[in-house]
Amino acid sequence: MSNNNFSRRKFLTGAAAVGAAGAMGLGTFTGCSKGGGGTDVTGKYDWTPRELNLPPLLDKAPEGKELKAGVIGCGGRGSGAALNFLDAGPGLTITALGDVFQDRIDNLKNKLKEQKGIDLPQEKCFIGFDAFEKVIDSDVDIVILATPPKFRPEHFEAAVKARKHVFMEKPVAVDPAGARQVIAAAKMADAQGLKIITGTQRRHEHSYINLLKEINNNAIGNIVSANVYWNGGKLWHRDNNPDWSEMEWMIRDWVNWCWLSGDHIVEQHVHNLDVATWYLGTHPVKALGFGSRQRRVTGDQYDNFSVDYVYEDGRHMHSTCRQINGCANGVYEIFHGTKAIATTTGHKPQIVDASGNQLFVAEASEISPYVQEHIDLVTCIRKDIPVNEAEQTAITNLVAIMGRVSAYTGKEVTYEEMMNSDMKLGPEKYIMGNIGYIEKATIPVPGTLEQS
Repeated sequence: MSNNNFSRRKFLTGAAAVGAAGAMGLGTFTGCSKGGGGTDVTGKYDWTPRELNLPPLLDKAPEGKELKAGVIGCGGRGSGAALNFLDAGPGLTITALGDVFQDRIDNLKNKLKEQKGIDLPQEKCFIGFDAFEKVIDSDVDIVILATPPKFRPEHFEAAVKARKHVFMEKPVAVDPAGARQVIAAAKMADAQGLKIITGTQRRHEHSYINLLKEINNNAIGNIVSANVYWNGGKLWHRDNNPDWSEMEWMIRDWVNWCWLSGDHIVEQHVHNLDVATWYLGTHPVKALGFGSRQRRVTGDQYDNFSVDYVYEDGRHMHSTCRQINGCANGVYEIFHGTKAIATTTGHKPQIVDASGNQLFVAEASEISPYVQEHIDLVTCIRKDIPVNEAEQTAITNLVAIMGRVSAYTGKEVTYEEMMNSDMKLGPEKYIMGNIGYIEKATIPVPGTLEQS
């Protein structure tokens, strides 16, 4: 699909062609099994703790051979990730930068010199849509991927084929085709012993991990339902500049374009959905959602989503996300158990009883989870500890895409349909010019699209 036409017929046309994905095990959530999140509502499954496969969680990465990283995508998140990496431990440096914009390169180059004393030569700074290839080929050990998410699958696959360890920001894809590409590359990375960490930092945050441990010890009983929220204000937008081409404007304004970000249910709310996938140990199998666009001033995305996710055993999870100023806000998760309730309200993971009395407070850490991600990556590289978060993040990505497509179409959408869909968003070619994409982009109106 080359534009944002989200009819059910079109996104299902590829099912027969790629249906073998299920036979390859692409729908399996790596490292999780039934239990630990409990049972279904009928009591079919008994409580069984599960193997959590937790990260090392050292305060600082151990010493070892120098590790050189290259950064692909030098905007705000790429700059942040670069500095987080350098703060993770000794013997770490950044030796290459890549972006499509010179000003992004210059900004990060200046930050590295001023804050870390790293003065990169111009010949190690690469500009253009092929800059990722040049960074990967520049004798780096680790690649940091932080471009708009649309480009992540191609960049990740290239890094894995070059046998590089990877830190990549979430989300890892904006469409099912990209998610499958990430899953396939993740399996290749496993075969090569590469270490892969994604930007789902809750999985590296002490308080979230300690809450999960308590849940896994049967502190709340069987989880029977969940609620996940990312309701906040507007992020940002870039007004068009007459000196910019159409492509340049869209990339500079990327959080407002579905083909670049996946919409905010994928780009931002994926964090909360990932906590649910992690805590429950599985993913929902279908979704029915709705959303609307009311105040966004650029792009083709919605301002809010509300999705009812259903699991194979009949449990439900309610998901809401919103990016509108002046509204009630909240970013947290709630897991309702047969004995108690686990909640992260106020970013304070804890367990309470039905009356709200505090039963347990998860111990936190002074180390930023954004730095902890890199500590864990470097630790796993230097101690040769297996870690690969790419597949599990791609699966959570598909859960978010499932909710988005349901809201856009007004139809119930299944995980299997998403896994087998040939939906591929965005233009066919990337050129820094006027590509005629904006005139084709439409804001989806649920209930009006053709049905299968």
